[in-house]
Amino acid sequence: MSDCDRPNLPPCLRSFALRQLEMQHAHLQPPLMERAGQAAADWLLPRLQAGDRLLLLAGPGNNGGDVLVMARHLHQRGVPLHLVWLGEEARLPGDAAAALQQLRAAGCPLHTSLPPAQQWDWAVDGLFGIGLQRPLQGQYAEAVNYLHLYARRILALDIPSGLQADTGYPTGPAVRAQYTLTFLSDKPGLWTGAGQDHAGEVHIAPLLDTLSVTDGWRLDQLPARLPARPHDSHKGRFGRVGIIGGAAGMQGAALLAGRAALQLGAGRVWLGGLSPLPLDVSHLQLMQQPADTLCTQALEALVVGPGMGLEHAALQLLQQSLHSTAPLLLDADALTLLGAHPALHTTVQQRPAPTLLTPHPLEAARLLGCTVADIQADRIQHALQLAQQFKAWVVLKGAGSIVASPDGQWWVNGSGNPGLAVAGMGDVLAGMVAALLAQGMAAGDALLGAIWLHGAAADDAVAQQGGPIGLSCDEVITAARSRLNRACY
Repeated sequence: MSDCDRPNLPPCLRSFALRQLEMQHAHLQPPLMERAGQAAADWLLPRLQAGDRLLLLAGPGNNGGDVLVMARHLHQRGVPLHLVWLGEEARLPGDAAAALQQLRAAGCPLHTSLPPAQQWDWAVDGLFGIGLQRPLQGQYAEAVNYLHLYARRILALDIPSGLQADTGYPTGPAVRAQYTLTFLSDKPGLWTGAGQDHAGEVHIAPLLDTLSVTDGWRLDQLPARLPARPHDSHKGRFGRVGIIGGAAGMQGAALLAGRAALQLGAGRVWLGGLSPLPLDVSHLQLMQQPADTLCTQALEALVVGPGMGLEHAALQLLQQSLHSTAPLLLDADALTLLGAHPALHTTVQQRPAPTLLTPHPLEAARLLGCTVADIQADRIQHALQLAQQFKAWVVLKGAGSIVASPDGQWWVNGSGNPGLAVAGMGDVLAGMVAALLAQGMAAGDALLGAIWLHGAAADDAVAQQGGPIGLSCDEVITAARSRLNRACY
């Protein structure tokens, strides 16, 4: 499989691509709004139990129109419901105006203000969709608060109201749903940033047989597989990894990266410490070499940065590593040094071998000369900018990590949990990427695979051993090894 061939991953579209898709199907019959409302009714109906109290909130635009269609279908099937429409008829878009007329013709009761305080078993949020760019105020902010106070379960249609579909961050009050039924395609804002905290469990109603627009993808599995190992194997078949890092007081970072590389299948792993590294008695096969030797040694993957510090010796090693003929992963302190020394950027761009960068938002901000707030305001765009600027594969780490390729493609990761928010997890990830590179994966496959595997392993560890509080790096490494083997055998 080539780096950019991802036929089995679910497509993920930003707002501009969704608008293109909607325009292409503007004259579809039945209309997209009718299909969305029907799909929402079909989704909710089997989940309703006898006696459930159901509230539906419809906003002033097309997202509200989806709810009006949904309410009509539920009413026609005899479902008791309380429908509130917070809009102005004179300002309704065409399809939503038609949905309102059909609702009235079906005899479904319609209310125009929130009901008194009372408990609801289910509430449907259809206040605003992907077009909202302003903070919710007035009656709409009041409606969001009402849902949070009185609804046991909230189903958001397309995207939780108030959440930005492209960035995953709210501009003000935003619905926190237990479920989101999103239409046409996945949206990055449901997965990155604060998206998962607002979207809950995401389900997709495609509405169309095929998508004629492409943008990005969501990682929900390994995008490539390692071949099963033949019985006639030896360590030389599974690659050589070098890891440079571990300055005084931070030796554990290099050791964690080395452990991950070993347990994810690298044939041989050498550590090059900036200070003497202790013997890892639980992983005696970890070897050591002078750090500068690793820069010129024949390797299938070289990792530079875990705990390497910011001293002059670290800068010298970074400079040397940029001339390595091996695929090079720059992480942690190597990224900070790269951001502080723009003269090195050209050297990175001109490397003939693949380069991979794994920044968190602060490191990305240093590389691009902006603020963390800028990075988080548009994670996809900044990951793409880094990939283009450095001609590298990039992962912008965080909730819903964004992977970007040098040729302008992007992916959002759907695996992982808050247990990964602990020191050392980034070192583990670096070692995992190196292991997949060493075993022959192309740079893009190795980065995408390790990102998803890292999160999936954390999910497995939490499910099996409890968490997310207190999740350890070794637990993630062990779970990742198990996941990788299940995928390959």
